[in-house]
Amino acid sequence: MQLKFLAETSSDDVVDRSFTIGDIPGVLWSPVSVPAGAPLLLMGHGGGLHKRSPGLASRAREAVVRDGFHVVAIDAPGHGERRRSRRDQQWVDAMLRARDEDEPLAPIIAPFNGSLAERAVPEWQLTIDALQELPGIGAGAPIGYSGMTTASAIGIPLAAAEPRIRAAIFGGVFVYDAILEAARRVTIPIEFLLPWNDHEIDRDSGLALFDTFASEDKTLHAFPGSHFHVPTERIDTRFFTRQLGGPGSR
Repeated sequence: MQLKFLAETSSDDVVDRSFTIGDIPGVLWSPVSVPAGAPLLLMGHGGGLHKRSPGLASRAREAVVRDGFHVVAIDAPGHGERRRSRRDQQWVDAMLRARDEDEPLAPIIAPFNGSLAERAVPEWQLTIDALQELPGIGAGAPIGYSGMTTASAIGIPLAAAEPRIRAAIFGGVFVYDAILEAARRVTIPIEFLLPWNDHEIDRDSGLALFDTFASEDKTLHAFPGSHFHVPTERIDTRFFTRQLGGPGSR
């Protein structure tokens, strides 16, 4: 499937290009002067957000300027520029009702996130395929993945299925059987962020998920509070430069 660039801007040493791959909308941030062998970082967005959410865009631009990476984000199904299906809307409505009434969310989140992952994993793989055809990236670019909450529900199965991903940061994710099964197949270096006082995501389930990852190189970062407020200083900014290399590792 062909990548089509729609718009390009440049500011503060970052080139920002909007694109589509079929009906998948995305954005690629790159250095103005692309260094040889620059890694490609896939950034997923949280539930209800989109590819240009302010926090994600800020982290993406930092990775471009600080580390010399390319960074790409795409809208998950039913997010951003993509309309929700009727079934997705039913899940969202049920989740909001359960949250308002302080009822368990897991019975709703598990099938919803599972469905999102089934659709989004092939879309991320198509995105990697298309970007690797660009002269500034190529098939040899080291690839990493970063994303919390819904982005982890997608990213963990993606990392299990996609051997081109070499390192990942996950966290703040509801745990269910499909996520545990995918984690058993993740062997790459990971960092896992665990909200320690989250009333929606049980702490013990997060610890169990971390233990389930098959990675020999894995680090747990616990932080106070919930998955709604992840302290950015808890994210190890050097993790991807250590694992993927690139100009920022020197």
